[in-house]
Amino acid sequence: MLCGGINQTSEAAIALRKALGDPIYNRTLRKEVGRGQLDYEVYLRTQELLALQTPASELVVPDELLFQIQHQTQELWLKCAAFEVANLVQELDGDALFSALATLNRIVLITRSLGEQMRVMFTLSPSCFHVIRRSLGHGSGLESPGYNQILAAAEAALGALERLLMRRGSTLLAIYRSPSCYPDLHHVLERFVDWDTAVQSWLIEHFMLVRRTLGIDKTVPALDGFPTVALGARMTRPLFPELWNVRVEMSRAWLREGGFAPGEERRP
Repeated sequence: MLCGGINQTSEAAIALRKALGDPIYNRTLRKEVGRGQLDYEVYLRTQELLALQTPASELVVPDELLFQIQHQTQELWLKCAAFEVANLVQELDGDALFSALATLNRIVLITRSLGEQMRVMFTLSPSCFHVIRRSLGHGSGLESPGYNQILAAAEAALGALERLLMRRGSTLLAIYRSPSCYPDLHHVLERFVDWDTAVQSWLIEHFMLVRRTLGIDKTVPALDGFPTVALGARMTRPLFPELWNVRVEMSRAWLREGGFAPGEERRP
């Protein structure tokens, strides 16, 4: 990991950076890759995509490239997840629960990957980040289009779920109290919980990144002006509070009677 402070120039590194900026000859294809002319490059628009980052010569520190790519790819994955949620709403409204479960599974996996990717940022030292953040203006995660799309999409998904339960004449409490009576609905609800868990886990990873780079304290403001200590409550705010509250409701009604004392002989 580089972050300034390197005085000696490596001729090999200079040569490699130049080579990486030029088209590369692929011996199998017998073609140069990187001119943006091959089908793969045209379809994925790689010339435009790979030009969206600050040129190496203009980076405030080398680690700035990691910072940019992490956030750019995050926006792409959030866009993909929000798109899938629109499909989910259509499937729930059409009572296509098998398809809805497949879509939920994809949304969960995408969201989990966001948390894994966030950990790459843990390699960013506080000293490097303090240099990078001087060029970020007042930017914050609250300004992320993808994050706001996910919030809006989750609200729409909850509405579709509520309409589904209304058509089936059931409630969250009834389903969770007797899951065997509503196996398909119970499975859908639990995948919603998995999705919510993945989102909170991703945001908790972000919280830990802030703790590692900025520190969490009421005297340390983030770029949006809010103290970093305020992030804790924001990171653990669920998308679907109703699905968590039903557990509280069940636990409040729980009775100790009916079990076996530890070590007691258990008879049918």
